[in-house]
Amino acid sequence: MTRPQDAARRFVAMLPTALTAGHQVIYSPLISMMPLGQGIDLGGSEAVIFTSANGVSVAAETLATTGMPAYCLGQRTTSKARDAGWKAEFCGKTADELVTELLQRRPAGRLLHLRGEHSRGNVAERLNTAGLICREQVIYSQPLLTLTAEALAVLSASGDIVVPLFSPRTARQFADLCPNDANIHLIAMSEAVAEPLKLLNYKDLNVCKEPDVQAMAKLASAIVLRLNRVESGRSAQ
Repeated sequence: MTRPQDAARRFVAMLPTALTAGHQVIYSPLISMMPLGQGIDLGGSEAVIFTSANGVSVAAETLATTGMPAYCLGQRTTSKARDAGWKAEFCGKTADELVTELLQRRPAGRLLHLRGEHSRGNVAERLNTAGLICREQVIYSQPLLTLTAEALAVLSASGDIVVPLFSPRTARQFADLCPNDANIHLIAMSEAVAEPLKLLNYKDLNVCKEPDVQAMAKLASAIVLRLNRVESGRSAQ
């Protein structure tokens, strides 16, 4: 698991226990989240945009509950913003869907996109180009991490390894660090995530039909089940 610890453990908890029993789960985050520790200037904004749950967490540490509208990308981000006191509304699973939704709604007033240092989709720029008023503020950084010694040892061994990857940036980092002869079964949340993985020497590369964790969990479960069946077949021979 290459996500930060909390997110990785939530994902593993989504998988059927009976399916993962007997398998080792390796936690080796390739990215972390660090608040920049600066104030957030709402600056007359009448609504905010959150494209990650991390953005909500950092904003909650800085701002008192405002009850302002919050347009959110993803169900988890929406739920977290709602729990933090925002009038949160789900606006899609991808940045493209979020931009399209906001352009259809055309909310009145100024918007503020609270985001990480690395964010895809150029949300504020696209909204401004289309006639909405939106500025952005970077409120946390996302430094990359290296693979742990345990992860490198497992990747260098001969066993099959299932590796779910959730973002293009962590996929690129994994592709740079993964041993070339690892027996890896890769799961990418989207085609953008899959792209940097294509240079690796993998057993198979699977791409989710929908870019969300539920689809990732379903696909991961199917792959683990398939590998279990193959292993059972070998044992029966």
